Amino acid sequence: MTDDVGDGHPGTAASGIESAAPADTALLLDVMLGKLAVYLRMCGYDTAYALDSDGEDPGDDALLERAEEEKRVLLTRDVALAERAARSVLLTGRSPPDQLSELLAVGFELSLSDKPARCGSCNGVVNPIEEGESVPAYAPDADAVRLWKCRDCGQVFWRGSHWDDVETTLKTLETGE
Repeated sequence: MTDDVGDGHPGTAASGIESAAPADTALLLDVMLGKLAVYLRMCGYDTAYALDSDGEDPGDDALLERAEEEKRVLLTRDVALAERAARSVLLTGRSPPDQLSELLAVGFELSLSDKPARCGSCNGVVNPIEEGESVPAYAPDADAVRLWKCRDCGQVFWRGSHWDDVETTLKTLETGE
């Protein structure tokens, strides 16, 4: 059973969620929410995505089992799937900004910290690049910009225009401007 929540988002419903802070909320996103995964990872959430491992849709039963085993909150646009999950958020928006707005309405903390915590590509933990560590050619000069590297996939990150765009989107959603 879900409880309707979400001012201005009559279709948004959350079930079985006590806290929605990045430090204590692990998430699992269904196949319809891939773009949202990047935003949530940038906000520090441990965000697994249904298509992360092999690009194949695992199916509803496998998603429910994984959410339960890994103690993750399931985010979905599928009403029937949300109703079957022990802890879920049913989203109605189609775009990441609309979905983020719905998550704010049900109490999710959505902001960027001073440093990245999760890889937007694979959800791995991101660590600062140490002095003298080699960086790929696409990365800016490590002496001019602080760089971080995913310990799982090796992708390098920095606070650039994409970071600024996400930060602007989140601030706009929070202030409603």
